[in-house]
Amino acid sequence: MAEEVKTAAEMAQKETMDDFSTELEESYKVMGDGEYDTDTLLAWQKIQEYLEKKEILTVTVSGIVNKGVIALVEGIRGFIPASRLDLKPVEDTNPWLGREVRVKVINADQEKNKLVLSAREILREEAADARKKKIADIKVGAVLEGTVDSLQTYGAFVDLGDDISGLLHVSQISTQRIKHPGAVLEEGQKVTVKVIKNQDGKLGLSMRTLMEEKEQEEEVKVQIPKSEEIGTSLGDLFKNLHI
Repeated sequence: MAEEVKTAAEMAQKETMDDFSTELEESYKVMGDGEYDTDTLLAWQKIQEYLEKKEILTVTVSGIVNKGVIALVEGIRGFIPASRLDLKPVEDTNPWLGREVRVKVINADQEKNKLVLSAREILREEAADARKKKIADIKVGAVLEGTVDSLQTYGAFVDLGDDISGLLHVSQISTQRIKHPGAVLEEGQKVTVKVIKNQDGKLGLSMRTLMEEKEQEEEVKVQIPKSEEIGTSLGDLFKNLHI
């Protein structure tokens, strides 16, 4: 019996803090770290996961501050800059109070108690996806109306509406050879173009193709005589015949 007691005592002396690392970690989770309580630590841990996974969160604007608004994430006060509330900077944030906003965590610093959120990134991604779908639906051969948005040495960009534009290469502007788009076009000019290329989300446009097609149509036009002018009677055949 004495040997058993001695063995147990010796084992107890050999145990170190490392043997209780798991238990200690669990106790810290319950006790906090002396500076933050447990709920706060768990909240920041969750927020860090949101940041790493780039998760989309739905939050409610609970306050208006200088140059932005406030919204809580897991009970932590987060700041949404006015420049990141929408695709364009928001000048008056007051109407946003109480509004639900979808955001991503873009900066999470527990030590500085700094949590920054943004809705702009989500809106940009959705706008880009919507634009890609619209462009994919445009068929090669489609004839569209647009406005010359800008002139470059290599061509002109044409605004087709719905945030979609296409390139009108300088070689596709006229049936005549021109050195610069400005010889024929000017910014703000309305144009009719034909889609000749749709690849990787980029549209190639042409005015020249439409001009050439029109010229071809005019060339093949034939003045067809009326049916009564085609028919010839026997009297007409022998009218000038003398025997």
